[in-house]
Amino acid sequence: MKQVSRVFWITISIVALATIYAIISPSGFESATSNIQAFITSTFGWYYLILVSVMVIFCIVLAITPIGQIRLGKPEERPEYSTGSWFAMLFSAGMGIGLVFWGASEPMLHFADSPPMAEPGTDEALKESMQYTFFHWGLHAWAIYAVVALALAYFKFRKGEPGLISATLVPLFGEKMRGGWGTMVDVLAVFATVVGVATTLGFGAIQINGGLSYLFGIDISFGWQLGIIAVVTVLFMISAWSGISKGIRYLSNTNMILAVVLLLVMLILGPTLLILNLFTNTLGSYAQNLLEMSFRMAPLDADNRSWIDAWTIFYWAWWISWSPFVGIFIARVSRGRTIREFMAGVLLLPSLVSFFWFAVFGSSSINVQQAGNIDLTGLLTEEVLFAVFNEYQFGAILSVIGILLIGTFFITSADSATFVLGMQTTYGSLTPSNYVKLTWGLAQSTVAVILLSANGLQALQNALIIAAFPFSFVMLLMMISTYKSLNQERKDLGLMLTAKKKPKQVNTKTAAKNEK
Repeated sequence: MKQVSRVFWITISIVALATIYAIISPSGFESATSNIQAFITSTFGWYYLILVSVMVIFCIVLAITPIGQIRLGKPEERPEYSTGSWFAMLFSAGMGIGLVFWGASEPMLHFADSPPMAEPGTDEALKESMQYTFFHWGLHAWAIYAVVALALAYFKFRKGEPGLISATLVPLFGEKMRGGWGTMVDVLAVFATVVGVATTLGFGAIQINGGLSYLFGIDISFGWQLGIIAVVTVLFMISAWSGISKGIRYLSNTNMILAVVLLLVMLILGPTLLILNLFTNTLGSYAQNLLEMSFRMAPLDADNRSWIDAWTIFYWAWWISWSPFVGIFIARVSRGRTIREFMAGVLLLPSLVSFFWFAVFGSSSINVQQAGNIDLTGLLTEEVLFAVFNEYQFGAILSVIGILLIGTFFITSADSATFVLGMQTTYGSLTPSNYVKLTWGLAQSTVAVILLSANGLQALQNALIIAAFPFSFVMLLMMISTYKSLNQERKDLGLMLTAKKKPKQVNTKTAAKNEK
């Protein structure tokens, strides 16, 4: 068994204390998290918007400058995994359940129930619904992951540092990061990961319950969700035991196959022309309005500000809370790639795939809502996808595929998280012991169960925003530290930001005439 670090014992103690509090006083736990969440979103919303926008700029600058030529590994190293498997693993870990959970419901809600600015049900609301969904799941989300993943991969595989968040801050703070300060940083990262992944496991359990309810008429209840989490916990622990090269890679490839099948079938059965037209139009409006959306705070409009807090700030906090987990995992599977190749694979391609996913499922749900046969806004979020399937041909088959996809994404996310948590609590080991991984697997599932019992989705969202806030400051420092180290290496390697100017050739005859 790999020796566990102080980070393991400190974080597991914090998780245990929070869990005990939630068990003893669920109403008090829900009330406390709600108050803290409200304070963070109302007071620091501006900070989240600026920070995440800076991350996007940071990633683009690294990709287009000569720094992009630097390899995440030794100069002679090449990628460990094929491009297909690499993308499948990073995408499954990075979005997974979230895309299935929100794919049909978010655009529909922005259109019919709570548009950002327009009147519900109007053509303008339809345009806004897709544009802001793209915004929430596009470049900003993946830039958050890319910042953490790049820093970890660079310092681990090129500089030989331990695979710890604290190790990425050594260029700024020196040996302080090897002691108590470093432990504090790693505890923040691990705690944010536990809460972030537990939140997503809760979403997954809720939606599987919703799908089973639609297919077989079972109740949507905490009891069923507890049973679902228990079954999936056993499955992802079996996968975690088999290791990253087998369990996670095979499951990730299975995820992509199921996702592509579901996407293509829905593209054909759904309003195909509307899907393609909306995708193309929204891609343009997203690019055109990206700057405005990135800094939109609506300071003089309470309703619009409330919408930003509930959606945009929530999403930025969600991605930040997931960034230690997803970032470490992406770093682990990205060894040997150049920074430019890394940014193209982590920033651009997943964003485009997410855009098309929402265009397909969002357009299909909006089409169902407009038809008037069923009011999707009256359903629980976890039921919307299956209600949409029910309005198209082969609805039952699509629902079964959807449940299977949620299940495999569920297992992959939890499996990947156990590896990351194990790595972070065994001094950065790339092969944490199975016992450590299984301990974290049980901890994640327990937190998910407690959060669900406290108050379902709201408790999940509150805990997520709270956990993300302190880690956001660590991410800011990571960007500064990474750029400092990369820029110094750029100079050492002679990678110039501008081409060297050739010295001008002096015309001797002209010079002689000028002298006269």
